[in-house]
Amino acid sequence: MKEKFSNNAGVTLIEILIGIVISVLMMAAVFTSYSAVNNTYSQVIDKAKISETGRDIVGMLIRDVRIAGFKYFDDVTKAPTDYNPILITKNSTGCDKLQLMYGDRKYTPGSTPAYTFATYKITYECKPSKIVDKKTGNRISSNAIYKSKSKWNGVKWVQASSSIDEILYTDELVVDHIQDLIFNPIDEKGKLIDPVPTNTAGSNKIRVIDIALSMRSQGEFFRKNKQTTLYTLGKKSNTNFTDKFLRETIVVSAHTRNMGLE
Repeated sequence: MKEKFSNNAGVTLIEILIGIVISVLMMAAVFTSYSAVNNTYSQVIDKAKISETGRDIVGMLIRDVRIAGFKYFDDVTKAPTDYNPILITKNSTGCDKLQLMYGDRKYTPGSTPAYTFATYKITYECKPSKIVDKKTGNRISSNAIYKSKSKWNGVKWVQASSSIDEILYTDELVVDHIQDLIFNPIDEKGKLIDPVPTNTAGSNKIRVIDIALSMRSQGEFFRKNKQTTLYTLGKKSNTNFTDKFLRETIVVSAHTRNMGLE
């Protein structure tokens, strides 16, 4: 019996320590790989969010630009005194402002007449973001896009009110973390209209509106400060940044289907 036990070899303290060291090294390698993959995954998600949000916003802008100047053939209502289908307000240091007007009708069964016509105005404008940076306690250096829709009542533009029209709204937040928003009117020859039109006659010359939407990542994207350049359209100067945020610009062209038809 003693001879059997004496033949069983045990594990020495040195062997145990070597096993622990190897296990620690393997765990460190796994953790390092996980951290790298996790950081890459987070960056991919952040970049995808910017692209997805940008596509949704420019899609909304294109739809509204296409309807600018629309009016039903049998609509004989008097146009607003300040009627201008497309009005762009340029801003050399910030986002441009866009106002669009179009006609629509509402069907009421049993009423005479059954259809009532009205003119609506949609406004896109940027305002400073209200989001507070948790690190500094200050508002982030970015903008937010707000959208408003008002209705012409024959005398003035009516803002949102539940007692008037439920489809009206004022300063509805569309998206935050906007770096820049540019609208450039283009004529039938493909040339930039400068200065931008300020009346209906000038707006009727617009065939396309080039839109540039620049967005910033919500959180820090790069590990270290990185110098990036935000490229713009038209005569606006490019802007340089040195920080850890990712910025991307989406450029699209929206055709003004209802302009210059008269």
